[in-house]
Amino acid sequence: MIVVGAGPAGASLSIHLAGAGVRVLLVESKRFPRPKLCGEFITPECLTHFARLGVETEISAAGGTRVAETIFYSAQGRSVSIPSQWFGSAGQMALGLSRAEMDARLLQRAREVGVEVLEETSASNLIVEDERVSGVRLKSVDGVREARAFVTVDGTGRARVLAKQVDAKRRSVNETSFGDAAAKKRSPLVAFKAHFEDVRNIDDRCEIYFYKGGYGGLSPVEAGRSNLCFIVAASQVRACGSDAERVMREVVMRNEQANSMLRDARRVSPWLSVALQSFGRSEIAPSEGLLTIGDAASFVDPFTGSGMLMALESGELAAASIARWLPRLRRNEGFSLLAADYEAQYNSKFERRLRLCALLRRAAFAPQFTHEVAIIALGLSNTSVRRKLARATRQTLHTPFKANI
Repeated sequence: MIVVGAGPAGASLSIHLAGAGVRVLLVESKRFPRPKLCGEFITPECLTHFARLGVETEISAAGGTRVAETIFYSAQGRSVSIPSQWFGSAGQMALGLSRAEMDARLLQRAREVGVEVLEETSASNLIVEDERVSGVRLKSVDGVREARAFVTVDGTGRARVLAKQVDAKRRSVNETSFGDAAAKKRSPLVAFKAHFEDVRNIDDRCEIYFYKGGYGGLSPVEAGRSNLCFIVAASQVRACGSDAERVMREVVMRNEQANSMLRDARRVSPWLSVALQSFGRSEIAPSEGLLTIGDAASFVDPFTGSGMLMALESGELAAASIARWLPRLRRNEGFSLLAADYEAQYNSKFERRLRLCALLRRAAFAPQFTHEVAIIALGLSNTSVRRKLARATRQTLHTPFKANI
């Protein structure tokens, strides 16, 4: 099995499969630990996944901050709170922890259970034989080599490095003016992230700020730092000369609470940024022999706080499907059955969640959401409504994959 991308989805899949006795090659283009653009907010349900992956103690010892609640602020200061314990066991809190720390510990766990890990190695091209993906060409400082497997998995996040190669081949075969226009379409949104110190009284909460053109999140992580991650319209970025600091001051801090929390803060890490093309579903099985997981399969809206959870869940889900169909895969048959199984399980688990997130996205980006009346109109002033809505963004119907790890 070849997994490309060692984030939480790729690591989850690799660890579960290795625990089931499957040989796994995990390929990562970076050297860990490394910074990653992310809200760095780990919901309580993720801790259950960490326990199944055998890494709960290591994650807990990484120095993260316990987060008791998430507070959403309109531009004018009206707020609603979502307690973290709504998502886990009684009294269980979320965790603020950098991706550098979390991902490094998951990768180490993968090595411990027998996964072959290649860092600073990129998957330069898919190997396609008889219209089926049969592996990848790997490029590193040591040169180029080929790796082959019954199934190749794209866990490269929003970049969808492998899936986009399939898309590009389709465009070259069925080239149309519409296809060209879609390929060159300008990204409507841009995301930024950096760590800060001297944030005012962030303590044990995550704060979400809404403003014209987007939203952002501020939450404590390890070492007394806070993570600020925000999304803005690309037109606002251009108006600010693509200066992240200026975007923060002139766009994000128009939110009264954001201004109060960040006006004396000091940035202590470089800005990271990425253009966002779209949210929601992508192809689960883009080609024969190729599956997608994590953000490569679906990019869920960050303000729901369920992105990390979906990454871990999709890795576990794909591992269960692969393990079920492995005997037939070893006979060079059964991939279509595996793909259908994985997609059915994926839809059962995530489809309702993704539909709800799409509705919430429309509200989040609507101009009226920055006003006090929007919170009342959405019913968020009612505790029962908030609780049901929050639970619906991560409802779990799936039976966990059981493997000896």
